[in-house]
Amino acid sequence: MLKNFFTMDKKSLKQTWKKLWHFIWEDNSIWSWIVNIILAFVLIKFIVYPGIGFALGTSYPIVAVVSNSMEHNSLNFDDWWNVKISQYSQYNITKQDFNDFVLKNGFNKGDIIILKRSSPADLEVGNIIVFKTYRPDPIIHRIVKKWKESNNYYFQTKGDNNNLSINFEERISEESIIGKSLFKVPYLGYIKIWFVGLLNFFIK
Repeated sequence: MLKNFFTMDKKSLKQTWKKLWHFIWEDNSIWSWIVNIILAFVLIKFIVYPGIGFALGTSYPIVAVVSNSMEHNSLNFDDWWNVKISQYSQYNITKQDFNDFVLKNGFNKGDIIILKRSSPADLEVGNIIVFKTYRPDPIIHRIVKKWKESNNYYFQTKGDNNNLSINFEERISEESIIGKSLFKVPYLGYIKIWFVGLLNFFIK
């Protein structure tokens, strides 16, 4: 009798699992879509994102660009440099230097940037870093100056699209740096920007 109970229980569990599987992956109802969105969010936030972060050695392996400060306004590199040459000459950065920098053509609002951890000693002028400030969102700008004081490295950054460094990026400590950019994924970050905007709309 006990054996029959467990047999029936397994059969019932199997049927329930089949129904649940069908509901999640094959049902086209609004509730199925909602469950799929929730599952995707949970999977990305608690499994995929931490896994990528562990592999790249940073708690912020992926960041969405939320401002225009690194855009080149659709200019080709030569035209953009002709506009910006005086801004970089004060840092002794030449056109050839900049041409060899990572993401030399900048990136746009809505892009996603993939980051990895990098030791302060290995960071160089021209690298693009993400760092913490008093603002809610981290800042992602290019290093234009690096120096060492009392065995600690400090950095100055500037957005490619900005004329000057903002006051909080004129002396960035090692501890403030989250990671260094590897590459970009164009416009995929708009998903986050739109989602946050939608949440703020309903909250307000």
